[in-house]
Amino acid sequence: MHKRILIVEDETSIREMIAFALRKAGMDAIQAADARAAQLALAEQVPDLILLDWMLPGTSGLEMARRLRKEELSREIPIIMLTARGEEMDRVNGLEAGVDDYVVKPFSTRELVARIKAVLRRSQGDDGSGVVELGGLRIDGPAHRVFAGDEPVSIGPTEYRLLYFFMTHPERVYSRTQLLDHVWGGSVYVEERTVDVHIRRLRKTLEPWKLDELVQTVRGTGYRFSTST
Repeated sequence: MHKRILIVEDETSIREMIAFALRKAGMDAIQAADARAAQLALAEQVPDLILLDWMLPGTSGLEMARRLRKEELSREIPIIMLTARGEEMDRVNGLEAGVDDYVVKPFSTRELVARIKAVLRRSQGDDGSGVVELGGLRIDGPAHRVFAGDEPVSIGPTEYRLLYFFMTHPERVYSRTQLLDHVWGGSVYVEERTVDVHIRRLRKTLEPWKLDELVQTVRGTGYRFSTST
C-alpha cells in the first residue's frame, strides 16, 4: 500500500513540486493550502506523514503542529516541518512543538523524499516488536502502545522508539551520538541537540506518573534509563 503524505503548504508551485516528487517515489500526495484544509483532509483519511510549512496563512505551522500533537486523531502522525527559518532556536522550537524532523528551504525534492522515508522507517519500523516491562512502564510492541501501570500513555513516534531503546538497554549510559545511531539511524543526518529535545519530550510524557526520573542525565556523558536513583 502506498504511503499517504499530507502536504500543508500555501505556495502552489512548491506544493505541486513536492506532490510530483512524492508520486514519482510511489507515494500518494494529498494537498492542503492552509490549516483548515489540512484538518478537513485529516478528517477524511489519516495520512502516514504530514509535511507542514511553518508560514501558513491564519494559523502558523508551529501552532498547527502543537494542535495536532494534542488531538487523538493526529497525535502519533509523524510531522516534518518545511521552513525558510534555519536558526537553531527556530529548529528547537519546531522540535519542541512535536515535529519529528525539520527541512530548511530551499531543499531538493530528492533530499525531502529521503527524509520522509527515514522518518517513516523510524515511526513504523520493526523496532519495538516485543513486550518490555521495567520501572512501572510496559511497552506492548505488537500494539505499539505504552502503559504506566494499567494506564495508556500517549507518546509520539520518536519518543516511543527512544523509550523502547532505553528500556531494552537499561542502566547503560549512551552519548548523544550513540543515541542518534541507535534510534535515528546512522545514515540520517540529525543534530545532537535534537536528542536533548526528544529527551525533554519523553520526560514530559512520563511526568504525570512521576516516571520522568527514570530517564537520567549523566553529566558530561549522555543519558541512561535506570530504576536506581
